[in-house]
Amino acid sequence: MNAVFLAQLSCGAFFLTGLVTGVWKYRAMILDEDGLAPAYVDICHRAALMYAFACLVLAEFAGLSVWPGLVNILAVAVPVLFFAAAVGSYAIHGLLKDTDNQLRRPHRLGDRHISSSAMNAGVYALALGEIGGFLVLFSGFLVGLSN
Repeated sequence: MNAVFLAQLSCGAFFLTGLVTGVWKYRAMILDEDGLAPAYVDICHRAALMYAFACLVLAEFAGLSVWPGLVNILAVAVPVLFFAAAVGSYAIHGLLKDTDNQLRRPHRLGDRHISSSAMNAGVYALALGEIGGFLVLFSGFLVGLSN
């Protein structure tokens, strides 16, 4: 498996997830008196579609990067794993209907609370992983331009 294939495969999985969660969203809207889906059902649907296209960007830059294959695979895999974790957390909040803002304190997951330090660590790890992964691919592209 190479980095481009991993990103394309991830694109397909996120796009399919976006389509399926679109059905979930539409059904929730039909059943709701005000015609609204739970906040995180909507967010899950939109994020999955957005991440599908983000994976195409990763695929393109992975294909243009001059770094070794393993470096490119890791640079794709890390953001994709964080994308999946985000969509998964949105789906859980959508199923539980426990919040309309997962960053509001106290941080809730169903009837449980998550510590602010754990939430902060997760958000910083997500930012570092997503930005860092892309920076590796982008730098591999830029280095290739100068060769």
